[in-house]
Amino acid sequence: MSAATTAPPALDLSADVVDLTAAICDIESVSLAEQTLCDAIEAALAGLAHLEVTRIGNSLVARTELGRPERVVLAGHIDTVPLTDPPNLPVRRTGDELVGRGTVDMKGGVAVQLKVAAQVPEPGRDITFVFYEGEEIDSRYNGLRLIQEARPDLLEADFAVLLEPTSARVEAGCKGTLRAEVTTTGVAAHSARPWNGHNAIHDAATVLGRLAAYEAATVPVDGLDYHEAMQATGIRGGIAGNVIPDRCVTTVNYRYAPSVSEAEAELVVRELFEGFGIEIVDNAGGARPGLDLAAAKDFVAALGVEVVAKEGWTDVARFSALGIPAVNFGPGDPNLAHHDEERCPVTELAACEAALLRWLA
Repeated sequence: MSAATTAPPALDLSADVVDLTAAICDIESVSLAEQTLCDAIEAALAGLAHLEVTRIGNSLVARTELGRPERVVLAGHIDTVPLTDPPNLPVRRTGDELVGRGTVDMKGGVAVQLKVAAQVPEPGRDITFVFYEGEEIDSRYNGLRLIQEARPDLLEADFAVLLEPTSARVEAGCKGTLRAEVTTTGVAAHSARPWNGHNAIHDAATVLGRLAAYEAATVPVDGLDYHEAMQATGIRGGIAGNVIPDRCVTTVNYRYAPSVSEAEAELVVRELFEGFGIEIVDNAGGARPGLDLAAAKDFVAALGVEVVAKEGWTDVARFSALGIPAVNFGPGDPNLAHHDEERCPVTELAACEAALLRWLA
């Protein structure tokens, strides 16, 4: 006898965008545990006859097929970083803000996507809605990547909007990010007789000195300024409390302008730390703003909001690599993403919904 299947929590797409955000947030979906929320979104989309829905793992792609001359993507990830202890759920409303895990990153954006899907059955452009898993963890779990590998045709489009938190502004493009491990080597010895060895941790002072002296550039790209950054984000070394360490590793994170290629970024790091062991452990290129393209111009003109450079890395870079210009636009202050007290102004939820409806309808 098979076990009974538990129905997913119901999501009411006719509800106010604020209430819908709270309902989505209250369905816990820490990375690798998105199934329940994906089931709930799939059940909600099943009631929208104008959409063709495809599920790949715990990611969903819902498309209109109206034969419009242009297709746009609205995309958002459904996973969150882990909850706090005690948990920062269920969501609560405090004044004009929703407070709790996911309200900023990025279930407010997911709620806006669902509201648009429900309210625009015959858009002027064909729309592809993407709700995907695994964005907050290693890229091998990223739902966009998995969709691209399994069904690249589902992501074909002329323009994409990623509803990451931007405080309801357009944040164009994104910076690249490189992570390197810079190693200093020495000779182990008894700490009472350091002259018999060579201290690798002491040599790391030279690595940190080069970092401290490094002057990061501000790079204009397509009319927007991207502020580069190079920082030490970790250091490890040592064998025991009475042993001169023979190895020390400094982790360096380089955030580079989208006009810089991955190979050029690697060269910058290798030249800066010449003479030391260097291993590039991660390198993801950025995305140019693409604001000179017609679809992007129409989007910015329709929204009538401020446009700034995206200072972090987001999945707009994945769309850019596919030849699809993309921007970030969503509710919530990005400075509060992953914060224990995530909170999103309800006015931004309503503003983002209204802006996208204005553009699409």
